[in-house]
Amino acid sequence: MSTTGSAFKVLVIDDSNTIRRSAEIFLKQGGHEVMLAEDGFDALAKVNDYQPNLIFCDILMPRLDGYQTCAIIKRNARFASVPVVMLSSKDGVFDKARGRMVGSEDYLTKPFTKDQLLQTVQQFGSAQEGVM
Repeated sequence: MSTTGSAFKVLVIDDSNTIRRSAEIFLKQGGHEVMLAEDGFDALAKVNDYQPNLIFCDILMPRLDGYQTCAIIKRNARFASVPVVMLSSKDGVFDKARGRMVGSEDYLTKPFTKDQLLQTVQQFGSAQEGVM
């Protein structure tokens, strides 16, 4: 089953309204479906209902940070294979390594451009195509 040209369901988790809105605009312009969550708890409730193909997750969030959120999602057998891309304003080696430790597949530094965001979605879209 090919997903080329079809909409990808993307969940964007970030406590910044600005980041959520710009990600939503960029992704919709790229033809994807978007669900937004403002923190880890909000995201965990939505992952189950929305069943996204890809998750962008901010690292620094109140209550439940991005690492914890990613680890919880990855521990659930139903969502363990869903790619999680960490979002951070810091481009640190430590942050990238820690993200990998909790199961994230990639890392995007904020602020991101529309091209960077859509390229990341495309990268995981073509990777999942081979699996289906």
